[in-house]
Amino acid sequence: TCSTMSSSTEPTPMTKVLIFGGKTGWIGGLMADLVNKQEGMECFLAESRIENRADVEAELEKIKPSHVLMSAGITGRPNIDWCEDHKPETIRVNVIDTLNVADLCSMKGIHCTIYATGCIFEYDEKHPMGSGIGFTEEDFPNFAKSFYSETKGYMEQMLKCYPNCLTLRVRMP
Repeated sequence: TCSTMSSSTEPTPMTKVLIFGGKTGWIGGLMADLVNKQEGMECFLAESRIENRADVEAELEKIKPSHVLMSAGITGRPNIDWCEDHKPETIRVNVIDTLNVADLCSMKGIHCTIYATGCIFEYDEKHPMGSGIGFTEEDFPNFAKSFYSETKGYMEQMLKCYPNCLTLRVRMP
């Protein structure tokens, strides 16, 4: 297993941000708006597609960001049910391509924030609804009733091996 704790190094100041998923994605677009409002911070929306590792690596080399915000992924159209009939595509984008970005950032010493999903947990005996008992980073995802959530749960376990990554779980209203 991999540690969820990062090595004890000083944080890198956030001065140059590269956002994957910022051109067409809702979360990436919101992040770009927030970064652009910060003084002393440059914001770049990725031109490369996360499925092309060589292009992602070239863009990281060209821009040399201090931080990467990774919000690209596939949820399917019109909804996550699409992922049930498109499993290879879902694995490719939500697992392999996300790990490629995390891996390249790790190799280059770049902090990478991954915007993930909160849909990998469900209430159970240890976490009854209304109890206020939440899940921790050490808890294994227990919701795999959709292929989308299953792939996200796999990916989160692997991301724990990258100390440069921060995973934020977003729940859509």
